[in-house]
Amino acid sequence: MQPDWWITKDGDLDCLAMYERHYSAYRYADLRARKLFVGPGTKFVFRTRAADAVFVWREFIDDCIDQRTGLPQDGINCAVFRNESSARSSDLIRQADAIADCIWPDRRHYTYVDREKVASTNPGFCFLAAGWKRAGFTKSGLLVLDRTPGLT
Repeated sequence: MQPDWWITKDGDLDCLAMYERHYSAYRYADLRARKLFVGPGTKFVFRTRAADAVFVWREFIDDCIDQRTGLPQDGINCAVFRNESSARSSDLIRQADAIADCIWPDRRHYTYVDREKVASTNPGFCFLAAGWKRAGFTKSGLLVLDRTPGLT
């Protein structure tokens, strides 16, 4: 299968526009325009050639507590995923997983889904179809999904 992802940078204008359409997009209280959208830490921003999908991996100190362990979330975070292309979302996620496995071997991948803001009767289904698992909830009620390399 030919990879769909192209590496770009935080601040890519097409990706920024897609991020602004994502339900989790942060809005500054003073309404200033943003130039970057990922946040601090080690990050990899991917886009499709046509700029109709974006995926962001981010390695950072996450203060969200893992309800299973009582410790901060550990691993590589999918900070943003938005697909407006005709490609199947689960295929794009699998490709992003494969790239992350090369960059961070043996690291857990995780993401958060706000079930109340997703227009799906099965929130996170595309991740589940890509081999991810439900891994509990955050204190604020976000669904945590994860993938542990070697187990999927």
